Amino acid sequence: MIIVSACLCGINTRYDGGSSSNEKVLKLLKEGKAIPICPEQLGGLKTPRCACEISVGSGKDVIEGTAAVISKDNENLTREFLKGAYEALKISKICEANTAILKSNSPSCGCGKIYDGSFTGNKISGNGITAELFIRNGIKVYTEKEEIDNITY
Repeated sequence: MIIVSACLCGINTRYDGGSSSNEKVLKLLKEGKAIPICPEQLGGLKTPRCACEISVGSGKDVIEGTAAVISKDNENLTREFLKGAYEALKISKICEANTAILKSNSPSCGCGKIYDGSFTGNKISGNGITAELFIRNGIKVYTEKEEIDNITY
């Protein structure tokens, strides 16, 4: 089983109330090979919601308690993002998923690159909170921007 970001399946879970539908990810869902999740909703956040970024760091730093997730209107939502990441991990373990395809650049799901916390579109190297937690627990994480046709799971 593969865990996928719900927004990649056309489910309106993005912060702006939309989705980022990806045909290849949607195909995996339709074939019964994927389970859609949205860590931010699992953490109790509504949709739509204010854009959020990790301030001064990455998901690793949030997990270690040295960075926070801040909304564009300056609300600290670290607790909700962490709760959602751990709930997503719980689902992954229940489903025995060892692979995930997550939304690029997201403070939850981004893998390899995330926004830098300035809300200017700048990116830094690092992972979102859920992606980091998955990697730490042996789950291979890809983004929708990678070649996902040949992923083994």
